[in-house]
Amino acid sequence: MAGNTQMNDSERGVFSFIHGITGFLVAVVLLLSVLGTLTYFAVVTQQANAENFYEVNQDLNALKMNNPDNHKMWINK
Repeated sequence: MAGNTQMNDSERGVFSFIHGITGFLVAVVLLLSVLGTLTYFAVVTQQANAENFYEVNQDLNALKMNNPDNHKMWINK
């Protein structure tokens, strides 16, 4: 019986069940805290920029697609 790795129901301890539940709860709490943190930062960022309008200060026809100088053509109000 030394090579037998099968565990019978009567040999299982209560701690294996408790460790499984605590591991699951730790994982759930960790994932929910990450979700809550990212949601909080998304809401704060959206609130900070909700009224941050900008105005184009040059001719719109002068804007070129994929031009690195396009950022110079608008100003924050």
